[in-house]
Amino acid sequence: MLTTKEKTKVIEEFKRHEKDTGSEEVQIALLTEEISKLLSHLKKHKKDVHSRRGLLKMVSKRKKLLGYIKETDTRKYNSVIKKIGVKK
Repeated sequence: MLTTKEKTKVIEEFKRHEKDTGSEEVQIALLTEEISKLLSHLKKHKKDVHSRRGLLKMVSKRKKLLGYIKETDTRKYNSVIKKIGVKK
């Protein structure tokens, strides 16, 4: 789980306007941070099946959001991919 400081930092980096907390870019960035934290947890605790299931759900949700952005705005998709460092 991300702390409030970490969430605020990610939101500040990816927001579109001053009060933006839920745009696709912000959601993808937050999911990416959660996924990286969960991956480090799963490296220690290999048998944690419940967390692995949550990880798969997050990856799926991020993939859906990226697909939506790719359909609507290709430039935005490419910039988000570069910023978060995810393969296409």
